[in-house]
Amino acid sequence: AAEVTARIADEAIVRNLARVPWPYREEHAVFWLSARKEPKLPTFLLTLPHEGGAPIIGSCGLHASPSGEAEIGYWIARDWWGQGFATEAVRAVLSIACTLGHRRIVGRHAADNPASGRVLRKTGFAPTGRTGRIFSRGRGAEVASPEYVAELGHCMGDNDPPVMARAA
Repeated sequence: AAEVTARIADEAIVRNLARVPWPYREEHAVFWLSARKEPKLPTFLLTLPHEGGAPIIGSCGLHASPSGEAEIGYWIARDWWGQGFATEAVRAVLSIACTLGHRRIVGRHAADNPASGRVLRKTGFAPTGRTGRIFSRGRGAEVASPEYVAELGHCMGDNDPPVMARAA
């Protein structure tokens, strides 16, 4: 919990997440880490193994959207921004989602966070053309949020990403 808190307790990260409060404290991490997880909606801590250990650098996973669809969410600690880790994590979670039987995953990002939109597009999500509003606990306000969808094709095999069929 202390390491998760150290990585995510950055206003520049939290302001772009819907369900994470600001200021972020260790008690929030304890609650999140100990919360019951739905088997078909896994969430993963991302680590970067090296000889000094495997520090947590972020998280990526699935949760239920307000409409009940599977939705992807992710964050990367500031020291690891711009290095492709979010893209790699989203691809891995999409592969797992396909294996779990999901065929459609939705994604959103705060409109003023275009980097997250690039991650979604690079990983096979297509813009729906709709912009909704989501409440950001970190900002304490609603924000505009472009919507995306990834239609997952068949799963090809162990460790292979799912075949993506772009949404119309």
